[in-house]
Amino acid sequence: MSVIETLPARGERRVAVHATPAGARAVRSGDPWLFDGSISRSSEGSVGDLAVVFDPDREFAGIGLLDPTSPIRVRLLHHGRPTDIDERWWSSRIDTALAARESLAADPGTTAYRLIHGENDGFPGLVIDRYDNTLVAKIYTGAWLPNLRDVLLPLIERTGASRVVLRTSRALSSASTEQQLGDGAVLVGDPPDGPIEVLERGLRLGVDVVAGHKTGHFLDQRDNRALVRSLADGVEMLDVFSSTGGFSLSAAAGGARSVHMVDVSGPALETAEANLRRNRHLAEVAACRVTSTRGDAFEVLEGMVADGRAFDLVVLDPPSFARAANQVDRAVAAYERLAALGIALTRSGGTMVQASCSARIDVDTLAGAVSRAAGRSSQRVREIRRTGHPVDHPIGFRHGAYLKALYVSVVDSGTKN
Repeated sequence: MSVIETLPARGERRVAVHATPAGARAVRSGDPWLFDGSISRSSEGSVGDLAVVFDPDREFAGIGLLDPTSPIRVRLLHHGRPTDIDERWWSSRIDTALAARESLAADPGTTAYRLIHGENDGFPGLVIDRYDNTLVAKIYTGAWLPNLRDVLLPLIERTGASRVVLRTSRALSSASTEQQLGDGAVLVGDPPDGPIEVLERGLRLGVDVVAGHKTGHFLDQRDNRALVRSLADGVEMLDVFSSTGGFSLSAAAGGARSVHMVDVSGPALETAEANLRRNRHLAEVAACRVTSTRGDAFEVLEGMVADGRAFDLVVLDPPSFARAANQVDRAVAAYERLAALGIALTRSGGTMVQASCSARIDVDTLAGAVSRAAGRSSQRVREIRRTGHPVDHPIGFRHGAYLKALYVSVVDSGTKN
C-alpha cells in the first residue's frame, strides 16, 4: 500500500463561517484568504473541513479549506455562487491548470515545471512541481492533508508520474506530525536514491526533491536563465546568491569565458558545481572557467569591490528581503545596497540583472532602488528590459505577483551611449 492511501480521507462535513463586512468584501473581491480577524462567528471544525463562508446578510460568499490552527482561517477554493467541491470540481480545476502548461509539457527539452501554483491556480496553500516522473507537493497548511488525494490522484493519472514527494512548510500545523508525514515523505513510489535529473531547455540539472530548498529548484527563473544565456557569449559573469547554479550553468552554456558563484550555502555551491559538471559534454560549458566563494553575499561583494574586481555580466538574485509589511523599508535599503555593489562590479558596457522575489516590492520600487544606487556612483545605468512571471507561475489574484527582474546596461558617467 502506498502512503498516499493512508492519508486521512476528505470528510463531507461543512462548517459555517460568518465573515465580517470587511472579510466578506475581501472574499467577494477574489482574495484567497479569510483571516481569523475577519470572522464574526464560526461553527467548530477540524483541519481540512470545508468551510462555507457567509456574509453579514447570511448570503453565500465562498467555500474553502478550514484551518483552525492558522491565522489564515479559511483558504478559499471558490467564490460567488454555491457549488459542490467534489471529484468533478477538482478534476475541472486540475485540467484548467494543466492546459495553461501545455507548451511546457510538449517541450522535450524541459522536464521540470510547476503544475499547481498555489493561490494563483485556485489551490491556496498548495504548490505542486513536476521533476520528470516525480511530483513534489508542498503544503503550507495542514488543511490539505485530508484533500491531497483529490488532487494528486488525478495528476498522477494525467502526467503518468511514478513518484510523489511531500514537502511541508515550517509554519505547518501539527496535522502532518500527527499523520507521521514529515518533510520529504514519499507518498507514492520508491524513495529517490539521489538527485532527480531533469532538463531545462536542454541543460541537465540534478534536483534534491527530498531535502532541497522549497521543492528542490527555483523553477520560476527559467525564462530569466534563458535570457542570461543569450547575453553570455564571451563574458566574465558573476552569479550572486547562486543557489544550485542555474544562472551560472546557463551563462556557461551561452559561451561565458568564466563564471564566479557566490552563496552562503556550501551544499548549494556543491550542487551548482555538480550541475556544471553534468553538462561538460557541451563544448561551451567545458571551456568555461568556474570558481566560487562561500560567504555572506554583501561581505563578499564588498571585498570584491575593494579588490577592484569587475565582470561583464552580474546577476543578483537574492531571497525575499520583505516577508512582512514592516520589513519593506529595510528591504528597499537592502536592494539599493546590493544594486550599488553590483553596479560597482560591472564593467562599463556590461549588464547587471537585479531580481526580486519579494511580493511587497513592486518593479517600480526596485527600479527606484537601482536608480538611486547608480546616482551615488561614478556610473550610470540604462534600463533595457523588465521581466516577470513565466507561464507556469501565473498571477491569479491581486497579490499574486512577486517575481520581477531588471536588466540594466552599466556605463561610466562620462561614456556616451
